[in-house]
Amino acid sequence: MMAAYFDASYLAKLHWDEPGSGAVWELSRRFDTLACCRHGRVEFVSVGYRKVREKKADPLLAREVFHQLCDDTEAGGIRWLGLDSQVMEQAEHFYLDAGGDTLLRAADSLHLACAAHHGFREIYSNDRHLLAAAPLFGLRGINVIS
Repeated sequence: MMAAYFDASYLAKLHWDEPGSGAVWELSRRFDTLACCRHGRVEFVSVGYRKVREKKADPLLAREVFHQLCDDTEAGGIRWLGLDSQVMEQAEHFYLDAGGDTLLRAADSLHLACAAHHGFREIYSNDRHLLAAAPLFGLRGINVIS
């Protein structure tokens, strides 16, 4: 089974019509399933919340899009990976061991640690900070959006 790790920004592009959505859709077709760290669900919902706050979507649409994500999960298209103590410790060690020259938000460190822990070699995202830090977790960061 071919699986890919998509962060929440890429999952959002599969469910919301955004710049880059077409390229992410084409990429997703190459895989049987997509994986994301469990906290990515909250990040996904926050995309809908931001769209409602910015008046780009109404609350009913945001809820409908989230239910589509849930349907995709139930159908086996998305696997949510847990945050066990090993993942948390790997993310913590990045900050303890890093030289301080890499900008990386905590939620992004969890994506990177989770992907590495679960054996992924690549992570797909359009977050430039996450992509820049990916090699520090033994991952290749890929963005298919031009």
